[in-house]
Amino acid sequence: MTSEEFLVCLPENELIRVDRFVAALGMFNRSQIIRRSVKVRNNRGKELKYSKRLRDGDVVVVEWQPPSASEIKPEALHLDVLFEDENCVVINKQRGVVVHPAPGNMHGTLVQGLLHRYSGIDCRFGGDRLRPGIVHRLDKDTSGVLIAAKNMPSLEHLSAQFRARRVQKAYLAICRGQPPGTQGVIDDSIGRDPRNRKKFTVGVRNSKPALTRYRLLDKSGDYSLLQIETLTGRTHQIRVHLSSIACPILGDAVYSRRDAIIGNCGLMLHSWKMGVDLQGLGFRIFQVDPPGDFAAMLDKLSIDFHRSVSG
Repeated sequence: MTSEEFLVCLPENELIRVDRFVAALGMFNRSQIIRRSVKVRNNRGKELKYSKRLRDGDVVVVEWQPPSASEIKPEALHLDVLFEDENCVVINKQRGVVVHPAPGNMHGTLVQGLLHRYSGIDCRFGGDRLRPGIVHRLDKDTSGVLIAAKNMPSLEHLSAQFRARRVQKAYLAICRGQPPGTQGVIDDSIGRDPRNRKKFTVGVRNSKPALTRYRLLDKSGDYSLLQIETLTGRTHQIRVHLSSIACPILGDAVYSRRDAIIGNCGLMLHSWKMGVDLQGLGFRIFQVDPPGDFAAMLDKLSIDFHRSVSG
């Protein structure tokens, strides 16, 4: 079973049924609530009936059965392969592609593309079709370099480097506002936002240490191009940390408001470089330029990408 803790947030004196609360989370539709055997418990571990009414401030744990292997089918998906050998594959992940299946995103994921490209790859990972060879992930709307393993020894080799923080990762972000100083480190713990389960925030209860290094590459008016290095790997880390210093990423619908001048745009965050040790090949650096809409945004802001990154 998979589980997650939630804080119930309601107007004063308002109540909500357990089943309506689960539906409002947006993780499951009605048929999935039954199919995933969704259960809700209070903070003492007691299972609650769906008719039970919750009030503001209640803490509940939602449990569900993850997708079965039979539900995850190979799907033809264009994979922009930067490098591959018998042990791993390095991909330029496109914006809008989810890495692995999860409630609400059961089709068109990178995993299903890997299952299609490498028939039987799940068998090399004990039949795991949910995350076969997945070493790390990028958010759905983040583009760029991502590495996956093709066999268990490679998975262990790569995962050990991520755990030990030996993998060099550099991102590019177009932000509204400018950071304090041309370079710096953001050292603020990150945890789930108690008022909104879809968000994370800094300095809350049960938060985990998070460290992000930034460098200002260029600026134009109230906008800036930053190079980002993550020294930890928390969910939404870059987006949360940059928002916390009043320098949110353009196009971030979760951690920033719509920009009045730029208008609607995709998330301007790109996984630019990755340096990692490959079995039998030693340390290699993979790099891919940002996608077209990112480059177009830089042009709109009169920022010369190649001059900025070579400076």
